[in-house]
Amino acid sequence: MSVSAGMDRVLLLPALLLAALLLACSGGIHGATFSRYSFPKDFIFGTGSSAIQYEGAFERGKTTWDTFSHTPGKTADNGTTDIANDFYHRYKEDLQLITDMNMDTFRFSIAWSRILPTGTIAGGINQKGVDFYNSLIKEVLSRGLVPFVTIFHFDTPQALEDKYGSFLSDKIIKDYVEYADLVFGLFGDRIKLWNTFNEPMIFCSGGYATGIAAPGRCSPYVSKTCGAGNSATEPYIAGHNLLLAHAEAVELYRTKYQKTQGGKIGITQVSNWFEPYDPKSLADVRAQERSLDFMLGWFQHPVTFGEYPATMRGLVGSRLPEFTPEQKKKLAGSFDFIGINYYTSNYAKHAPAPNALTPAYGTDNNANQTGYRNGVPIGPPAFTPIFFNYPPGLRELLLYIKRTYKDPAIYITENGTDEANNSTIPIKEALKDNTRIMFHYKHLEFVYRAIREGVNVKGYFTWTFMDCFEFGDGFKDRFGLIYVDRATLARYRKKSSYWLEGFLKRRH
Repeated sequence: MSVSAGMDRVLLLPALLLAALLLACSGGIHGATFSRYSFPKDFIFGTGSSAIQYEGAFERGKTTWDTFSHTPGKTADNGTTDIANDFYHRYKEDLQLITDMNMDTFRFSIAWSRILPTGTIAGGINQKGVDFYNSLIKEVLSRGLVPFVTIFHFDTPQALEDKYGSFLSDKIIKDYVEYADLVFGLFGDRIKLWNTFNEPMIFCSGGYATGIAAPGRCSPYVSKTCGAGNSATEPYIAGHNLLLAHAEAVELYRTKYQKTQGGKIGITQVSNWFEPYDPKSLADVRAQERSLDFMLGWFQHPVTFGEYPATMRGLVGSRLPEFTPEQKKKLAGSFDFIGINYYTSNYAKHAPAPNALTPAYGTDNNANQTGYRNGVPIGPPAFTPIFFNYPPGLRELLLYIKRTYKDPAIYITENGTDEANNSTIPIKEALKDNTRIMFHYKHLEFVYRAIREGVNVKGYFTWTFMDCFEFGDGFKDRFGLIYVDRATLARYRKKSSYWLEGFLKRRH
């Protein structure tokens, strides 16, 4: 660690005092014993990362996010993926921080282009990349941590984008499954929790509807900065091909690897919770339902039932591709668990149908979504304006998933809040993230309630382990438990990391 022992002690005392205060104030539900032992015995606690946001070390094939981040104006501070957190070279020291926090599991992703620089086996396997992930997995396991591995976390090989438009072509299905087959074979003897895709809704809406994420495509009436794209059709085409790739990869794993390797495979969704703007308005109640269908149901409904939600089929019409009977059969039930990434809740208000000349994923749901009602926020705003601290929404979302999607096993794969990356604040002050402590404490409380109400929640991962490259926001915000000095890449533990260390302390 780069932080001095003296600073550690200075930070630890207030963190422990705050933890004691939180425990004392929680008496109605937990008394003074709310901790990891309040949760089921097999419940796991961890923190998350992704290759493109952490690794750096440009010893791999180029990705669409490399291209996007190097295009001036595409990221908020012109931050790029080149160095990120240099996790590629520092992973052993970094994993010690996770061990110090008494965590059970570490979520990370494999960079497709680090294994296959051209995106395909025919283009050659990068043995150096294979060696890196073998070493990383070995280090994770040696610390008693469970590796939770995502196969694809937004970082499409640029070679496949150049070759055929990547997810806009059904050719991506074969190439993704070939890649998945390779990583199952290389690492599956040690990986027991596989995740096919992270946040397909964000990937498809940001990359193909609004253009704010790689590959940065959208219609000119949505944004003049995109250059190319069709916001009315491309997000649905990309999402369709992604779902088919997921279904094929799951079938491959189940038929070829699962019996001998003994792992489980799932997909990670992202969703806000939505409250009707006016609970007495039937129109707003239906806007709430449509909001959930277009954000969560777009990808969760097919992997559960084999088809898109009826609301989407009705509103999007012929712009929404259809599954064949065989595809429906492969999709339905194509997960052993689902991951849920939750950050915020919104109000949903009915909106009129958009202009027929300017259809887009963002307006197809006939709903306006806002964090404010009559000028009052649904919860305290975070630094990033779209996020509001609303812990009850996580419980509501979990209960909704249980009711709607056949009571699946759920891992909360991301949950977190951010503060500004303010270089004018002394590091010692920047480490005092009391808001994050309260954020995780209260969200864990509502996870606990959901479990008591019968939701099958299997684990909780903070987002994120360390401050990192946050895609379109670059490095302007900080979500980490660990502070990363952008000038030196030195790591410093925030108060929240000490609080979690105490919360997760094991009895021996």
